[in-house]
Amino acid sequence: MRRAFGHVRQACGHVRRADRRVRRALGLGLAGALVAGCGLTSGSPMVDDVEPGSIGKGRPLEGAHLTVTSKSFTESLIMGAMMGIALQAAGADVLDRTGIQGSVGGREAIKSGDADAMYEYTGTAWITYQGNGKPIADPHKQWEAVRAADVDNGVAWLPPAALNNTYALAMNEANYKKYGTKTLSDVAALAERDPGAVTLCVEGEFANRADGLPGMEKAYGMDVPAKNVTQMDTGIIYTQTAKGNCTFGEVFTTDGRIRSMHLVVMKDDRKFFPNYNAAPVINADTLKQWPAMAEVLDPVTKKLTNDVAQELNAKVDVDGEDPHQVALDWMEKEGFVK
Repeated sequence: MRRAFGHVRQACGHVRRADRRVRRALGLGLAGALVAGCGLTSGSPMVDDVEPGSIGKGRPLEGAHLTVTSKSFTESLIMGAMMGIALQAAGADVLDRTGIQGSVGGREAIKSGDADAMYEYTGTAWITYQGNGKPIADPHKQWEAVRAADVDNGVAWLPPAALNNTYALAMNEANYKKYGTKTLSDVAALAERDPGAVTLCVEGEFANRADGLPGMEKAYGMDVPAKNVTQMDTGIIYTQTAKGNCTFGEVFTTDGRIRSMHLVVMKDDRKFFPNYNAAPVINADTLKQWPAMAEVLDPVTKKLTNDVAQELNAKVDVDGEDPHQVALDWMEKEGFVK
């Protein structure tokens, strides 16, 4: 197996080194803008020793100099690495600016052309960037709406993945066997039938967001007494739910700890929670210049599901592996690169 060579993960506050050629290509203006916005230094070249597998044949991106970015959490880092590896296999020189903290930094970099491509979530764009209060229940229609709204922003959206990193409630296997709930409607019925049975562990933000607990209770006619709701940090929610100290915990549907802790996710049968499907977003001018980016990335995106995300996220968050190496190993295993 080929190993990643010279790759260094980027996160805000961590210095990254770039060679003189890259620094000249970036220019002081770009470097300064990103340093001011996020505390980042110049990115490093991705130099994975990869060749075309099922993607990148004919190296249609030969001569392209592309910058890939991502957010700083595990799943985004992995997908950013996948994107960079795919583009390299197709012949591009790729600059790695993955690991920007928050959502806005990467978004603005794509809009301005400071970065060329990243994986973004449709729900984030629809609600956070485009200012819509109500999500679109059909995931494909939401993607279409997001894509149309971003045309004037110079941001092009490629087709989305099935991967949907949204909110959910989950319980451990013992409680699942005890109560038998499979959907949020079942949870609402249990809360009405046996109020003491439904205890929740949630983040403070989820407890107060319109698209979190208050909205969920309204949508499902669910009434959970305040004394049955405990607010805590995200990581603690998973451990407390796994131990059964709360019947249900707020989780994210692609989190690797769902699998590693054997949690059972309740189906959102009324489709209340927004869809957060991952999709490649590309600076429109870049895509116009290098249209082959779409055909290179599409097969990778089509393979991304919640199960795949849970497995790969767990390798980082549970097993302690490097996100870039996890992405490279998966790309090789799937035959995308060699």
